Amino acid sequence: MRLSQMLFVTLREDPAEAEIPSHKLLLRAGYIRRIGSGIYIYLPLMWRVLQKVSQIVREEMDVVKAQECLLPQLQPADLWRESGRWEAYTKVEGIMFSLNDRRQTQLGLGPTHEEVITALAKDMIYSYRQLPVNLYQIQTKFRDEIRPRFGLMRGREFIMKDAYSFHTSSENLQKTYEAMEQAYRNIICRCGLAFRAVQADSGAIGGSASQEFMILAESGEDQIFYTKDGKYAANAEKAVSLPCDPDQSPFTKLEKLETPATDTIEKLCKFLKCSPTVVVKNVLYEILYDSGKTVMVLISIRGDHDVNEVKLKNELAIFSPQYQGSKVLDVKTSNKISQQKWAIKPLPLGYIGPDIEDDYIRHDKDYAPKFLRIVDKTVVELKNFITGANEDGYHTTGANWNQDFQLPKLVVDVKTVMIGDRAVHDPKQTLETAKGIEVGHIFQLGTKYSQAMGATFTNEIGEEQPLVMGCYGLGVSRLAQAAVEQSYDKNGIVWPVTIAPYHVIIIIPNINDLKQVEAAEKLYNKLNQSGVETLLDDRDERAGVKFKDADLIGIPYRVVTGRSLKSDKVEVVERGSKHSQEIPIEKIVVTLKQWVTEMGVQLQEGTK
Repeated sequence: MRLSQMLFVTLREDPAEAEIPSHKLLLRAGYIRRIGSGIYIYLPLMWRVLQKVSQIVREEMDVVKAQECLLPQLQPADLWRESGRWEAYTKVEGIMFSLNDRRQTQLGLGPTHEEVITALAKDMIYSYRQLPVNLYQIQTKFRDEIRPRFGLMRGREFIMKDAYSFHTSSENLQKTYEAMEQAYRNIICRCGLAFRAVQADSGAIGGSASQEFMILAESGEDQIFYTKDGKYAANAEKAVSLPCDPDQSPFTKLEKLETPATDTIEKLCKFLKCSPTVVVKNVLYEILYDSGKTVMVLISIRGDHDVNEVKLKNELAIFSPQYQGSKVLDVKTSNKISQQKWAIKPLPLGYIGPDIEDDYIRHDKDYAPKFLRIVDKTVVELKNFITGANEDGYHTTGANWNQDFQLPKLVVDVKTVMIGDRAVHDPKQTLETAKGIEVGHIFQLGTKYSQAMGATFTNEIGEEQPLVMGCYGLGVSRLAQAAVEQSYDKNGIVWPVTIAPYHVIIIIPNINDLKQVEAAEKLYNKLNQSGVETLLDDRDERAGVKFKDADLIGIPYRVVTGRSLKSDKVEVVERGSKHSQEIPIEKIVVTLKQWVTEMGVQLQEGTK
């Protein structure tokens, strides 16, 4: 492609709406253009990158025998009502764009496609002989983000590869799940990116197990924890650990002490000259179930830890039937006076003990009459601990479970892990942390959707059973921007060869110099004919402008038909290393083809 014929405009200043480096660079380098909040045009250079990523995806999906299809973006609301997700997605989370057609039929723009694919399976799969089946698409998705930001990272319209597999059993699903995990590893390796696969929470999609694939980047929104031995990695929502050992309590007998102005752990420990590891703090949460019932939850956790609300929500889901519901809709803290509409009298905030009376809860049909009391594993073994005395300005010291306070029956892990915590699989290993950008997420869905929507098959003995499902998502446009976030410098983007829009850019410093133009034209034609994708900068611009633009757009190799032509050579600059050398014109095509091929082979071999 000739740059003079391309729709190509670069910017010298960072756009005001761009916050992170990759967003700034994609806008400045002419890859994307914003036309609305969270809505972007993929310009020609960006579309080539997306096509490269999509091709790698297709090749790896072929390896695992997945079949490509294309599912509708417009989805009937009735399908989502069958699965029970319509209200959650359109009202509670509000993430789905919904509309009515001229017949007043409700529709949604697909944020995901579990319902559609399950309806398809219900219609077309009827026997175990047809299984397993793995279908995928590369499709535009729509999500009504509350705060669209970071360009393609959190947009309202984006490109995603999603696959769905159907099986006779969990054992059969496990084989496909493992194959898809390897396919995802291969895809990201071939795109030239450093990443970690981590244990993850299944969230609104559901299922028994899931993994996220995180591109490592300092500006990543997600925090991941891992061990150096490579045997453990998880995101912050899922991570587990063994906390550090608690200090010895300075209090050996039960007392109620006056502790004025100590309504935080920091103030309390300073006043009592103690470690937060010997404090039991008691945290209040309001839990709303889909039955409309609100339950007040009191969590006792060690003073040096915080509650992980995702873990808490998952633990509380098992109590849904007890409160006439099927799932938890909302989890919110209740540790401020303004948040306590449920209380009939003022609570001693900052001084609450694990035995606070149930009579604080308002007598109302929408509220459970008693606190649901939970204890985190961090406090079960504590001796002579300090906790609230249920009276402003007072704490209880030297307390013990089952002597001074009844240990709640529900013992769970709801703590947020911290750097330096010991690993569960090997206490000698400690958790370290990194920032990541989630680009892929795979799930073992089980029968969640097939049971809800009546998608069944007949097994070998003629019994009708629900299909066992897997789900596998990969953000194509998100991965492309994540590549920029991981690889750039002060001058611009540094694309990996395999997903760069072009392999080579040829620059003519002076288009009025016929020798420079002639040499560039010949190289341009020969390189393209040899399979090296080449961009020719033949614009009537100063050489300095062309060099800056070449660095900004990040093409892996730059060829300059300049002064070195006098000795029948051209200058070649590698974008990543900035290494420059002069290569004879007659060798340049073979040399560049070899470099591009070798880089692709290296990345391909890295998947093995």
